[in-house]
Amino acid sequence: MNAQINAMTQSLLETEDEVMLRDAARGFLADAAPVSALRANRDAGRAHDPALWAEMAQMGWTGVLVPEDAGGADMGHRAAGILAEEMGRTLAASPFLSTAVIAASVLRKAGPRATGALQAIAAGDATYALALDEGPKFAPAATAMRAARQGNAFRLSGIKAFVADGSTAGRVLVLARTSGVAGDADGLTLFDIDAARAGLDRQALSTIDSRDHARLVFDAVEATGDDIMGELDNGLAALRPGLHAGQAALAAELTGLAGGAAAITLGYLKDRRQFDRTIGSFQALQHRAAHLWSEIEVTASAIANAGRVLDHTPGDASLAVSLAKARAAQTAKLAVSEAVQMHGGIGMTDAHDIGFFMKRARVGAEWLGDYGHHAAIIAAARGF
Repeated sequence: MNAQINAMTQSLLETEDEVMLRDAARGFLADAAPVSALRANRDAGRAHDPALWAEMAQMGWTGVLVPEDAGGADMGHRAAGILAEEMGRTLAASPFLSTAVIAASVLRKAGPRATGALQAIAAGDATYALALDEGPKFAPAATAMRAARQGNAFRLSGIKAFVADGSTAGRVLVLARTSGVAGDADGLTLFDIDAARAGLDRQALSTIDSRDHARLVFDAVEATGDDIMGELDNGLAALRPGLHAGQAALAAELTGLAGGAAAITLGYLKDRRQFDRTIGSFQALQHRAAHLWSEIEVTASAIANAGRVLDHTPGDASLAVSLAKARAAQTAKLAVSEAVQMHGGIGMTDAHDIGFFMKRARVGAEWLGDYGHHAAIIAAARGF
Protein backbone atom coordinates (compact mmCIF):
# COMPACT_ATOMS: atom_id res chain seq x y z
CA MET A 1 0.00 0.00 0.00
CA ASN A 2 2.80 2.44 0.89
CA ALA A 3 4.51 1.68 -2.42
CA GLN A 4 1.28 2.47 -4.30
CA ILE A 5 0.84 5.75 -2.41
CA ASN A 6 4.45 6.73 -3.08
CA ALA A 7 4.06 5.92 -6.78
CA MET A 8 0.91 8.03 -7.00
CA THR A 9 2.52 10.92 -5.15
CA GLN A 10 5.53 10.79 -7.45
CA SER A 11 3.29 10.87 -10.52
CA LEU A 12 1.69 14.10 -9.29
CA LEU A 13 4.99 15.89 -8.74
CA GLU A 14 5.96 18.30 -11.50
CA THR A 15 9.07 17.59 -13.53
CA GLU A 16 11.75 20.20 -14.01
CA ASP A 17 10.45 20.93 -17.50
CA GLU A 18 6.91 21.35 -16.17
CA VAL A 19 8.08 23.77 -13.47
CA MET A 20 9.90 25.80 -16.11
CA LEU A 21 6.80 25.80 -18.32
CA ARG A 22 4.60 27.00 -15.45
CA ASP A 23 7.02 29.76 -14.44
CA ALA A 24 7.36 30.96 -18.03
CA ALA A 25 3.60 30.90 -18.59
CA ARG A 26 2.85 32.72 -15.34
CA GLY A 27 5.36 35.46 -16.08
CA PHE A 28 4.17 35.93 -19.65
CA LEU A 29 0.45 36.01 -18.80
CA ALA A 30 0.94 38.38 -15.88
CA ASP A 31 2.41 40.90 -18.32
CA ALA A 32 0.54 40.17 -21.55
CA ALA A 33 -2.89 39.07 -20.30
CA PRO A 34 -3.69 40.38 -16.80
CA VAL A 35 -7.32 40.47 -15.66
CA SER A 36 -7.49 44.08 -16.84
CA ALA A 37 -7.00 42.79 -20.41
CA LEU A 38 -10.30 40.88 -20.15
CA ARG A 39 -12.02 44.12 -19.16
CA ALA A 40 -10.37 45.92 -22.09
CA ASN A 41 -11.51 43.19 -24.51
CA ARG A 42 -15.05 43.36 -23.20
CA ASP A 43 -15.23 47.14 -23.40
CA ALA A 44 -13.85 47.03 -26.95
CA GLY A 45 -16.42 44.40 -27.98
CA ARG A 46 -13.64 41.89 -28.61
CA ALA A 47 -13.82 38.22 -27.50
CA HIS A 48 -10.05 37.88 -27.37
CA ASP A 49 -6.94 39.67 -28.57
CA PRO A 50 -5.58 38.15 -31.83
CA ALA A 51 -2.13 39.53 -30.98
CA LEU A 52 -2.08 37.47 -27.78
CA TRP A 53 -3.00 34.33 -29.74
CA ALA A 54 -0.15 35.04 -32.16
CA GLU A 55 2.30 35.31 -29.25
CA MET A 56 1.03 32.02 -27.83
CA ALA A 57 1.70 30.43 -31.21
CA GLN A 58 5.24 31.80 -31.28
CA MET A 59 5.89 30.22 -27.87
CA GLY A 60 4.61 26.84 -29.10
CA TRP A 61 1.47 26.77 -26.95
CA THR A 62 -0.87 26.27 -29.91
CA GLY A 63 1.05 23.09 -30.76
CA VAL A 64 1.14 21.69 -27.23
CA LEU A 65 -0.79 18.58 -28.35
CA VAL A 66 0.26 18.57 -32.01
CA PRO A 67 2.81 15.87 -33.03
CA GLU A 68 6.31 17.06 -33.82
CA ASP A 69 6.09 15.77 -37.41
CA ALA A 70 3.19 18.19 -37.91
CA GLY A 71 5.14 21.13 -36.54
CA GLY A 72 3.93 20.89 -32.97
CA ALA A 73 5.67 20.69 -29.60
CA ASP A 74 3.76 17.55 -28.50
CA MET A 75 4.26 18.36 -24.82
CA GLY A 76 1.29 16.31 -23.67
CA HIS A 77 -1.90 16.77 -21.69
CA ARG A 78 -0.19 17.54 -18.40
CA ALA A 79 1.58 20.44 -20.08
CA ALA A 80 -1.67 21.59 -21.68
CA GLY A 81 -3.24 21.55 -18.22
CA ILE A 82 -0.44 23.69 -16.80
CA LEU A 83 -0.94 26.27 -19.55
CA ALA A 84 -4.72 26.24 -19.06
CA GLU A 85 -4.31 26.61 -15.30
CA GLU A 86 -2.10 29.65 -15.70
CA MET A 87 -4.56 31.17 -18.16
CA GLY A 88 -7.27 30.65 -15.55
CA ARG A 89 -5.30 32.62 -12.96
CA THR A 90 -5.52 35.78 -15.07
CA LEU A 91 -8.71 34.94 -17.00
CA ALA A 92 -6.73 35.07 -20.24
CA ALA A 93 -9.17 34.75 -23.15
CA SER A 94 -8.11 32.81 -26.25
CA PRO A 95 -9.23 29.89 -28.46
CA PHE A 96 -6.74 27.64 -26.64
CA LEU A 97 -9.21 25.07 -25.32
CA SER A 98 -11.33 24.81 -28.46
CA THR A 99 -8.41 24.75 -30.89
CA ALA A 100 -5.11 23.66 -29.33
CA VAL A 101 -6.72 21.12 -26.98
CA ILE A 102 -10.05 19.79 -28.30
CA ALA A 103 -9.58 20.10 -32.06
CA ALA A 104 -5.93 19.04 -31.97
CA SER A 105 -6.82 15.93 -29.92
CA VAL A 106 -9.54 14.95 -32.42
CA LEU A 107 -7.45 15.65 -35.52
CA ARG A 108 -4.36 13.76 -34.40
CA LYS A 109 -6.48 10.59 -34.31
CA ALA A 110 -7.63 11.16 -37.89
CA GLY A 111 -4.34 10.04 -39.43
CA PRO A 112 -2.17 11.56 -42.17
CA ARG A 113 -5.05 13.35 -43.87
CA ALA A 114 -5.29 15.73 -40.90
CA THR A 115 -1.62 16.70 -40.99
CA GLY A 116 -2.29 19.97 -42.82
CA ALA A 117 -4.93 21.00 -40.30
CA LEU A 118 -2.64 20.16 -37.39
CA GLN A 119 0.16 22.18 -38.95
CA ALA A 120 -2.19 25.15 -39.26
CA ILE A 121 -3.16 24.83 -35.57
CA ALA A 122 0.46 24.62 -34.45
CA ALA A 123 1.33 27.71 -36.49
CA GLY A 124 -1.57 29.65 -34.99
CA ASP A 125 -3.18 30.01 -38.43
CA ALA A 126 -6.31 27.94 -37.74
CA THR A 127 -8.92 28.22 -35.01
CA TYR A 128 -11.71 25.77 -34.28
CA ALA A 129 -15.04 25.69 -32.48
CA LEU A 130 -16.87 22.60 -31.21
CA ALA A 131 -20.56 22.66 -32.17
CA LEU A 132 -22.10 20.08 -29.89
CA ASP A 133 -24.83 21.18 -27.50
CA GLU A 134 -28.39 21.73 -28.70
CA GLY A 135 -30.10 22.20 -25.35
CA PRO A 136 -29.26 23.82 -22.01
CA LYS A 137 -27.07 20.93 -20.85
CA PHE A 138 -24.13 18.91 -22.17
CA ALA A 139 -25.62 15.81 -23.79
CA PRO A 140 -23.85 14.65 -26.99
CA ALA A 141 -26.08 11.61 -27.46
CA ALA A 142 -29.15 13.88 -27.47
CA THR A 143 -27.98 15.40 -30.77
CA ALA A 144 -30.94 15.78 -33.14
CA MET A 145 -29.35 17.86 -35.91
CA ARG A 146 -29.59 15.91 -39.15
CA ALA A 147 -26.96 15.21 -41.76
CA ALA A 148 -29.11 13.93 -44.61
CA ARG A 149 -27.51 12.07 -47.49
CA GLN A 150 -27.71 13.73 -50.90
CA GLY A 151 -25.83 11.72 -53.48
CA ASN A 152 -22.21 11.46 -52.30
CA ALA A 153 -22.63 14.38 -49.93
CA PHE A 154 -24.56 15.32 -46.79
CA ARG A 155 -26.78 18.27 -45.95
CA LEU A 156 -26.54 19.47 -42.34
CA SER A 157 -29.62 21.16 -40.91
CA GLY A 158 -30.28 22.19 -37.33
CA ILE A 159 -29.15 24.44 -34.52
CA LYS A 160 -26.22 24.30 -32.10
CA ALA A 161 -27.11 26.37 -29.08
CA PHE A 162 -23.94 27.28 -27.18
CA VAL A 163 -20.73 27.11 -29.18
CA ALA A 164 -17.54 28.40 -27.53
CA ASP A 165 -15.45 30.46 -29.99
CA GLY A 166 -18.31 29.98 -32.43
CA SER A 167 -18.46 33.47 -33.91
CA THR A 168 -14.74 33.85 -34.68
CA ALA A 169 -13.36 30.36 -35.38
CA GLY A 170 -12.33 29.58 -38.94
CA ARG A 171 -13.48 25.97 -38.77
CA VAL A 172 -16.15 24.02 -36.89
CA LEU A 173 -16.22 20.47 -35.58
CA VAL A 174 -19.92 19.63 -35.63
CA LEU A 175 -21.69 16.51 -34.42
CA ALA A 176 -24.73 15.56 -36.51
CA ARG A 177 -27.07 12.61 -36.75
CA THR A 178 -26.70 10.43 -39.83
CA SER A 179 -29.00 7.69 -38.53
CA GLY A 180 -31.14 6.81 -35.54
CA VAL A 181 -32.99 9.23 -33.28
CA ALA A 182 -32.02 11.72 -30.61
CA GLY A 183 -30.78 9.86 -27.55
CA ASP A 184 -29.05 7.08 -29.49
CA ALA A 185 -25.29 6.93 -28.89
CA ASP A 186 -24.89 5.35 -32.33
CA GLY A 187 -25.79 7.08 -35.58
CA LEU A 188 -23.77 10.25 -34.91
CA THR A 189 -21.06 11.52 -37.23
CA LEU A 190 -18.43 14.19 -36.60
CA PHE A 191 -17.71 16.65 -39.42
CA ASP A 192 -14.91 19.19 -39.84
CA ILE A 193 -16.20 22.07 -41.96
CA ASP A 194 -15.18 25.57 -42.98
CA ALA A 195 -17.07 28.13 -40.91
CA ALA A 196 -17.63 30.22 -44.07
CA ARG A 197 -19.50 27.43 -45.84
CA ALA A 198 -22.80 28.42 -47.44
CA GLY A 199 -25.86 27.94 -45.25
CA LEU A 200 -24.08 28.38 -41.90
CA ASP A 201 -25.31 31.40 -39.95
CA ARG A 202 -23.34 32.37 -36.83
CA GLN A 203 -25.15 34.49 -34.26
CA ALA A 204 -22.92 35.92 -31.51
CA LEU A 205 -24.25 35.57 -27.96
CA SER A 206 -23.75 37.97 -25.08
CA THR A 207 -22.56 35.85 -22.15
CA ILE A 208 -21.66 36.78 -18.60
CA ASP A 209 -18.00 35.79 -18.97
CA SER A 210 -17.44 38.19 -21.91
CA ARG A 211 -16.06 35.38 -24.08
CA ASP A 212 -16.89 34.32 -27.63
CA HIS A 213 -19.99 32.14 -27.73
CA ALA A 214 -22.44 31.77 -30.58
CA ARG A 215 -25.61 30.10 -31.78
CA LEU A 216 -24.95 28.29 -35.05
CA VAL A 217 -27.81 27.73 -37.49
CA PHE A 218 -27.17 25.13 -40.22
CA ASP A 219 -29.45 25.40 -43.24
CA ALA A 220 -28.64 22.54 -45.61
CA VAL A 221 -24.89 23.07 -45.17
CA GLU A 222 -23.04 20.75 -47.56
CA ALA A 223 -20.45 18.30 -46.26
CA THR A 224 -18.66 15.49 -48.02
CA GLY A 225 -17.06 12.24 -46.99
CA ASP A 226 -13.72 14.04 -46.78
CA ASP A 227 -15.14 16.20 -43.99
CA ILE A 228 -15.92 13.21 -41.75
CA MET A 229 -13.69 12.73 -38.72
CA GLY A 230 -13.48 9.07 -37.77
CA GLU A 231 -16.18 6.69 -38.97
CA LEU A 232 -19.67 7.30 -40.28
CA ASP A 233 -22.28 6.76 -37.51
CA ASN A 234 -19.51 6.49 -34.90
CA GLY A 235 -18.84 10.14 -34.20
CA LEU A 236 -18.74 9.84 -30.43
CA ALA A 237 -15.67 7.61 -30.69
CA ALA A 238 -13.94 10.21 -32.88
CA LEU A 239 -14.97 12.99 -30.51
CA ARG A 240 -14.06 11.24 -27.24
CA PRO A 241 -10.31 12.10 -27.22
CA GLY A 242 -11.15 15.76 -27.75
CA LEU A 243 -13.83 15.77 -25.06
CA HIS A 244 -11.58 14.16 -22.46
CA ALA A 245 -8.72 16.52 -23.33
CA GLY A 246 -11.02 19.54 -23.23
CA GLN A 247 -12.65 18.55 -19.95
CA ALA A 248 -9.29 18.01 -18.28
CA ALA A 249 -7.90 21.33 -19.56
CA LEU A 250 -11.08 23.19 -18.62
CA ALA A 251 -10.83 21.69 -15.13
CA ALA A 252 -7.26 22.96 -14.96
CA GLU A 253 -8.41 26.43 -16.03
CA LEU A 254 -11.07 26.45 -13.31
CA THR A 255 -8.47 25.43 -10.73
CA GLY A 256 -6.19 28.23 -11.88
CA LEU A 257 -9.18 30.58 -11.67
CA ALA A 258 -9.77 29.46 -8.08
CA GLY A 259 -6.12 30.10 -7.25
CA GLY A 260 -6.21 33.52 -8.88
CA ALA A 261 -9.36 34.55 -7.02
CA ALA A 262 -7.89 33.25 -3.74
CA ALA A 263 -4.66 35.21 -4.26
CA ILE A 264 -6.54 38.46 -4.88
CA THR A 265 -8.69 37.82 -1.82
CA LEU A 266 -5.71 37.04 0.40
CA GLY A 267 -4.11 40.30 -0.66
CA TYR A 268 -7.30 42.15 0.22
CA LEU A 269 -7.47 40.47 3.65
CA LYS A 270 -3.93 41.70 4.33
CA ASP A 271 -4.71 45.28 3.29
CA ARG A 272 -8.28 45.99 4.38
CA ARG A 273 -8.52 47.40 7.90
CA GLN A 274 -11.53 47.34 10.21
CA PHE A 275 -11.65 48.06 13.94
CA ASP A 276 -8.02 49.25 13.77
CA ARG A 277 -6.69 45.94 12.46
CA THR A 278 -6.45 44.07 9.16
CA ILE A 279 -9.45 41.86 8.55
CA GLY A 280 -7.06 39.01 7.78
CA SER A 281 -6.29 38.87 11.50
CA PHE A 282 -9.86 37.76 12.25
CA GLN A 283 -9.80 34.05 13.02
CA ALA A 284 -13.07 33.29 11.25
CA LEU A 285 -11.70 34.63 7.96
CA GLN A 286 -8.43 32.79 8.51
CA HIS A 287 -10.33 29.52 8.85
CA ARG A 288 -12.23 30.16 5.62
CA ALA A 289 -9.05 31.05 3.74
CA ALA A 290 -7.29 27.92 5.04
CA HIS A 291 -10.21 25.72 4.02
CA LEU A 292 -10.19 27.21 0.52
CA TRP A 293 -6.43 26.67 0.20
CA SER A 294 -6.86 23.02 1.17
CA GLU A 295 -9.62 22.48 -1.39
CA ILE A 296 -7.54 24.05 -4.16
CA GLU A 297 -4.56 21.82 -3.32
CA VAL A 298 -6.65 18.64 -3.38
CA THR A 299 -8.26 19.66 -6.66
CA ALA A 300 -4.85 20.48 -8.16
CA SER A 301 -3.83 16.87 -7.44
CA ALA A 302 -6.89 15.61 -9.31
CA ILE A 303 -6.00 17.88 -12.24
CA ALA A 304 -2.42 16.59 -12.35
CA ASN A 305 -3.62 12.99 -12.20
CA ALA A 306 -6.05 13.52 -15.10
CA GLY A 307 -3.25 14.92 -17.24
CA ARG A 308 -0.93 12.04 -16.39
CA VAL A 309 -3.58 9.42 -17.19
CA LEU A 310 -4.38 11.08 -20.52
CA ASP A 311 -0.69 11.05 -21.38
CA HIS A 312 0.00 7.44 -20.42
CA THR A 313 -3.25 5.43 -20.55
CA PRO A 314 -5.86 7.57 -22.36
CA GLY A 315 -8.26 4.66 -22.67
CA ASP A 316 -8.65 4.68 -18.89
CA ALA A 317 -9.07 8.45 -18.55
CA SER A 318 -12.84 8.79 -18.18
CA LEU A 319 -12.97 8.48 -14.39
CA ALA A 320 -9.90 10.66 -13.77
CA VAL A 321 -11.18 13.38 -16.10
CA SER A 322 -14.67 13.43 -14.62
CA LEU A 323 -13.25 13.55 -11.09
CA ALA A 324 -11.06 16.51 -12.10
CA LYS A 325 -13.92 18.40 -13.77
CA ALA A 326 -16.38 17.76 -10.95
CA ARG A 327 -13.92 18.84 -8.25
CA ALA A 328 -12.75 21.86 -10.24
CA ALA A 329 -16.29 23.13 -10.73
CA GLN A 330 -17.04 22.88 -7.00
CA THR A 331 -13.70 24.36 -5.95
CA ALA A 332 -14.05 27.30 -8.33
CA LYS A 333 -17.56 27.91 -7.02
CA LEU A 334 -16.26 27.94 -3.44
CA ALA A 335 -13.34 30.22 -4.34
CA VAL A 336 -15.39 32.87 -6.09
CA SER A 337 -18.17 32.80 -3.50
CA GLU A 338 -15.68 33.29 -0.69
CA ALA A 339 -13.87 35.98 -2.68
CA VAL A 340 -16.97 38.05 -3.29
CA GLN A 341 -18.15 37.68 0.31
CA MET A 342 -14.77 38.58 1.83
CA HIS A 343 -14.50 41.63 -0.41
CA GLY A 344 -17.84 42.82 0.92
CA GLY A 345 -19.86 45.31 -1.12
CA ILE A 346 -17.11 46.06 -3.65
CA GLY A 347 -17.01 42.40 -4.63
CA MET A 348 -20.40 42.83 -6.32
CA THR A 349 -19.42 45.87 -8.38
CA ASP A 350 -18.14 45.90 -11.94
CA ALA A 351 -15.40 48.29 -10.86
CA HIS A 352 -13.59 45.46 -9.05
CA ASP A 353 -12.00 42.59 -10.99
CA ILE A 354 -13.09 39.83 -8.62
CA GLY A 355 -16.54 39.68 -10.20
CA PHE A 356 -15.02 38.52 -13.50
CA PHE A 357 -13.79 35.38 -11.75
CA MET A 358 -17.29 34.50 -10.58
CA LYS A 359 -18.73 34.97 -14.06
CA ARG A 360 -16.14 32.80 -15.78
CA ALA A 361 -16.45 30.13 -13.07
CA ARG A 362 -20.18 29.89 -13.73
CA VAL A 363 -19.74 29.38 -17.47
CA GLY A 364 -16.81 27.01 -17.06
CA ALA A 365 -18.76 24.86 -14.63
CA GLU A 366 -21.45 24.25 -17.28
CA TRP A 367 -19.34 23.82 -20.41
CA LEU A 368 -18.47 20.20 -21.34
CA GLY A 369 -20.57 18.81 -18.51
CA ASP A 370 -21.55 20.25 -15.14
CA TYR A 371 -20.93 18.79 -11.70
CA GLY A 372 -24.01 16.55 -11.87
CA HIS A 373 -23.01 15.10 -15.23
CA HIS A 374 -19.52 14.14 -14.09
CA ALA A 375 -20.65 13.02 -10.63
CA ALA A 376 -23.00 10.56 -12.34
CA ILE A 377 -20.10 9.14 -14.37
CA ILE A 378 -18.05 8.70 -11.21
CA ALA A 379 -20.94 7.07 -9.38
CA ALA A 380 -21.56 4.63 -12.25
CA ALA A 381 -17.87 3.73 -12.44
CA ARG A 382 -17.90 2.93 -8.73
CA GLY A 383 -20.99 0.77 -8.96
CA PHE A 384 -23.57 3.12 -7.48
